[in-house]
Amino acid sequence: MKLTQNIRNKIKELPEGKTFGYADLGIATEDYQTAAKVMERLQSKGIVKKISKGVFYKPKQTVFGELKPDYNEQLRTYLFENGKRIAYETGFSLYNRLGLTTQMAFRIKIASRSKRISINRGALKADAVKSYAEVTDRNYELLGFLDAFKDIKRIPDSNVKTSVKILSGKIKDLDEKQIVEMLKYAILYPPRVRALLGAILENANNTVNLQKLKESLNPLSSYELGMKESDLPTLKNWNIV
Repeated sequence: MKLTQNIRNKIKELPEGKTFGYADLGIATEDYQTAAKVMERLQSKGIVKKISKGVFYKPKQTVFGELKPDYNEQLRTYLFENGKRIAYETGFSLYNRLGLTTQMAFRIKIASRSKRISINRGALKADAVKSYAEVTDRNYELLGFLDAFKDIKRIPDSNVKTSVKILSGKIKDLDEKQIVEMLKYAILYPPRVRALLGAILENANNTVNLQKLKESLNPLSSYELGMKESDLPTLKNWNIV
């Protein structure tokens, strides 16, 4: 009875339209089975609605009827597990938000290291891709930048020069701790990503040591991006052509 009341109290505090799971309600793993029965009763009363296995929301009533959680809230349920981030949105939909392309993606991509996450629920459709590193709340934005470097020649309705300019501006907003962490993850990406990141950071007169990044590259390899020194003055230092 105490568990039932605790669940009701927690749900009462949640805003309408926000998705949640058992972990968000502070329910211990050993109580999940009992909690599932409580949630079934709450669903039958219309207090909560189920969006997917173990994920619920409080329906929001408007003059136009009941509203489901918005796109970002629905997506959030797939990006987190037991309250911890395990995945992030990548691909063309991310590059659109970063201002690298005006094109929208019909299907998004979800990157995760620990599991394959595919979605086909109404307007929410996603394909699974494997991330280069374990995903956390602290690093997923950095991994998104590195993904953009990886795909920079394939971003629709864009060109490398413009994309480099935009990404350079965003990286300038990162603090030194974030840059150091980004360099750590860059080592896991293809050489062309490491070379481009190194050239951008060097051009920005960043004080972070780039020696390890430079040593990870084959000095005999070159990376064709179709750029000029006027676009990125440091590109020759990183064998970018």
